[in-house]
Amino acid sequence: MQVKTKAIVISSLKFQEKSLIVKCFTLSSGLKSYFVRDAFSSRKASQKIAYFQPLSILEIEAVHKNKGTLENFKEIKTSIPFKTIHTDIVKSTMVMFLSEMLHYSIQEEEKNEPLFVFLETALTWLDHHDEISNFHLILLLEITKYLGFYPDVSEINLPYFEMNDGVFTLFSGGSVLTEHETALFKKLIDLKFDNDQKIFHVLERQILLKILIDYYSFHLDGFKRPKSLDILKEVFS
Repeated sequence: MQVKTKAIVISSLKFQEKSLIVKCFTLSSGLKSYFVRDAFSSRKASQKIAYFQPLSILEIEAVHKNKGTLENFKEIKTSIPFKTIHTDIVKSTMVMFLSEMLHYSIQEEEKNEPLFVFLETALTWLDHHDEISNFHLILLLEITKYLGFYPDVSEINLPYFEMNDGVFTLFSGGSVLTEHETALFKKLIDLKFDNDQKIFHVLERQILLKILIDYYSFHLDGFKRPKSLDILKEVFS
């Protein structure tokens, strides 16, 4: 089946000497993996490879066989030409980390248009703003709405947050955040991209990032700690 759709690049992996395997989150069909033959061998190789930087947003024409095998692109062009995301060291490190998080988080080959639209809007915001210290934290929390495990905030006034059930509680326990961690988490829940980015200091952001990664681990089978996490911490230290 021939498909025209937008696609967000989640990962690209060199295959043998000249080719790429590219995983994309598509607007029309959810998660898809594509084989790019001779990506490194043509005269326009650098131009071709540039399409597949982390979280690039593309317009693609592709043949989808829908048999669980690698699909093939017929045509590729940039949908949103980012100006800063792949050139600013802080932003590029952030999207490398977020693409890894998405790689381990989006696991189903099914359409999720609301998640796609949210990611597209959020990445466009990132490209146009400089105060971005909390962007990755807000994004990771918001994504849980679309993956089905956003915290239940109906009892948000309670002092502890229980990670496994995603609820606020009166009682401390094994998978429960401390009172201090819970207070930070509540502040994050109230935060929007345009809020003051200095609301957390560096150590608080590190605590929140650990909470979010642990929270994903509780709720997603096979979730792995991103390799780029240490680089992200270095950039934001």
